[in-house]
Amino acid sequence: MAEFTQLIYKYLRHEKKFPHVWCPGCGNGIVLGALIRAIGRTGFTKDEIVLVSGIGCSGRLSVYVDFNTLHTTHGRALTFATGVKLANPRLQVIVVMGDGDATAIGGNHFIHAARRNLNLTAIIINNNIYGMTGGQYSPTTPYGSWSTTAPYGHIEHPFSIAELAVTAGAAMVGRGTVYHANLLDQLMEAAILKRGFAVVEVISHCHTQFGLKNKLGGPVEMLRRQKEMAVRVEKARTMTPEELEGKITIGTLVDRDLPIYTQEYRRIREAAKGQ
Repeated sequence: MAEFTQLIYKYLRHEKKFPHVWCPGCGNGIVLGALIRAIGRTGFTKDEIVLVSGIGCSGRLSVYVDFNTLHTTHGRALTFATGVKLANPRLQVIVVMGDGDATAIGGNHFIHAARRNLNLTAIIINNNIYGMTGGQYSPTTPYGSWSTTAPYGHIEHPFSIAELAVTAGAAMVGRGTVYHANLLDQLMEAAILKRGFAVVEVISHCHTQFGLKNKLGGPVEMLRRQKEMAVRVEKARTMTPEELEGKITIGTLVDRDLPIYTQEYRRIREAAKGQ
């Protein structure tokens, strides 16, 4: 506890920005705690870190940390982060987004960042809804769920952020929940240290919009639901599709070494200079 208290005063802008704007019980606070613990273990200084965020509840996270930060436009966080990384490859660039921010208006940027294998860390908080702007359905809203823009039940099928990242070519992809806080710390630490595009999907909850509308209870009940739904990747490999129905696999989905875009870009620049 004392060690975590030191991280709070080391990494958070506690004198300027708190109390935060998130709803009581929101999973974003757990994500913030996991992030600063992971950064603390990597050994990077505050000046070496750049935290980029977009618009939405998750977008406020960059406001509370005492790093180099960018609070950018909706869906464009990865675009700004790409510019930062290409301008100064020595910086450790971490991008925090929500499921709507990253995979709706930002979906094109997301799949191409993975395809290029940019040396970035993407943390995507998936709460199945647009929480800040009124509870509209997002690309990850489950089929049949209720939202303000689906008052008769959602008729679109969601896609999986983690599996999309794997298919698009990310070097490392992990998934955790805000219930499994220790695993979340480990996944974020590994993602920050990974050379290449590393994605951590965080299954969180929005009890204010999604939970209330779908009668899932408050934050405690929704956390318990994450515990019941989650299955470690290692165990999931031994289970049948029927047994995995309605479950969420957590852990490291893929970890591979691929050519890194920033290094390739530097090689091309040097070749052009030589000519």
